[in-house]
Amino acid sequence: QVQLAESGGGLVQAGGSLRLSCAASGRTFSSYAMGWFRQAPGKEREFVAGVSWSGGTTYHADSVKGRFTISRDNAKNTMYLQMNRLKPEDTAVYYCAADRSGGYVWRDPQEYDYWGQGTQVTVSS
Repeated sequence: QVQLAESGGGLVQAGGSLRLSCAASGRTFSSYAMGWFRQAPGKEREFVAGVSWSGGTTYHADSVKGRFTISRDNAKNTMYLQMNRLKPEDTAVYYCAADRSGGYVWRDPQEYDYWGQGTQVTVSS
């Protein structure tokens, strides 16, 4: 079992930057594939980015490609999402998630086993 806790959200002006962190408890973090998702009011939860257990493979949604970067530090049991050139449409609650199978980076939230509580990101125009 792993527990996840996001931090780093907040209010930022359009064009600004934020870095989200996802701290994980437990010794098995390094074997899990990880992902960032977001959910805006009235919308489905959507995939933002994912990273393999080693950090060697990453995927980013088209809507954030070139602006957001996912990474992880297994020694610190932490995953990150660097968000640059933020837009008002990036406003959402951002969640980190862990997939204990670890073998593939899924875009479907149903494939993930553990979730954090979420952190709010608000981008003003």
